[in-house]
Amino acid sequence: MDISSLNSLAPDYIAQAYGLNRTQSSSGGKDGSFGAILDTALGMLRETNDYSNAAEAAQIQFALGEANSTHELAAAQQKANLALQYTVAVRDKVMEAYREIMNMSV
Repeated sequence: MDISSLNSLAPDYIAQAYGLNRTQSSSGGKDGSFGAILDTALGMLRETNDYSNAAEAAQIQFALGEANSTHELAAAQQKANLALQYTVAVRDKVMEAYREIMNMSV
């Protein structure tokens, strides 16, 4: 499995949040530069952190009795969980690619 195939694993709302295009190549950005790839990765980390913070806030509101909807709490927790799983999967693939490049002989 390569990095480009991770696009097909992401749920639609995660793909939209991270600006992933299901037909986008694995170049990481419009011009494929390292800066564009880095910006995309940092954006993914920010979005994952935002989902995690939103889930934590929903838990606190529910615990304080300010929110009564368990559905909204579960949805926020699931979004945070999926975003984290997707981020970890991307990180693992990047590390695998890095190790493969480092093991190449010149």
